[in-house]
Amino acid sequence: MIKVTRLDGTEYYLNPYQIETIEVHPDTTLALLSGKHLIVKEDVQEVLKKIEEYRRRIFPSMGEE
Repeated sequence: MIKVTRLDGTEYYLNPYQIETIEVHPDTTLALLSGKHLIVKEDVQEVLKKIEEYRRRIFPSMGEE
């Protein structure tokens, strides 16, 4: 799970595998596989970094070559 922050300051934990798309207009909007949309304070790069860190924790050998 990754932690994101809604615009009202509420922290939300999200399974990153449920994110279908990430859009900016102008707030960062996560479109989920369920059809729901979540608007967060984090910018796109920050969300992508959190997803990358999550995947490294789950699959630590994936980054090794």
